[in-house]
Amino acid sequence: MKENLIDFLHKSFPFLLTVGLWRLSVPFWNPAGILAIIPIFFCSFVKPVPWFTFFSILMCMVIDYKFETVCFWMAMYCLFFAINSFQNVIDISKMDNDGLFAFVVFFGISILIQTFTNFSPLNLLNGFGLFVFVSGMYVPISILIKRIHND
Repeated sequence: MKENLIDFLHKSFPFLLTVGLWRLSVPFWNPAGILAIIPIFFCSFVKPVPWFTFFSILMCMVIDYKFETVCFWMAMYCLFFAINSFQNVIDISKMDNDGLFAFVVFFGISILIQTFTNFSPLNLLNGFGLFVFVSGMYVPISILIKRIHND
């Protein structure tokens, strides 16, 4: 019984972490629960988890709801999912540093688009700060997911 519970918690950890990071939204360091994009990216592209793609689309919609954007994060996720389908060109699951470079490209392009749609120096500064913070949090969160979610 104990082993079944531990196995269930290991397998459900990425799902629980994503919901937890989304719920821990604080305007300064986790606006609209944007840190949830890290396990969404990691468990979809770097170390795919079964059934996580559908959950990721749902969570991107929830992040869009809190960000008050209309399907932006969902569209960016689906676009990157389509790009990742061409694995003969790019295979994120075999990249160094757990796909950090791919995440920086994904998140950087997304933040850049959002910054330039409503450009002001303050939005540029906020976008840069958010980019640096979320990109810096990618490594510890990905290490945590790898250590706890072992198949």
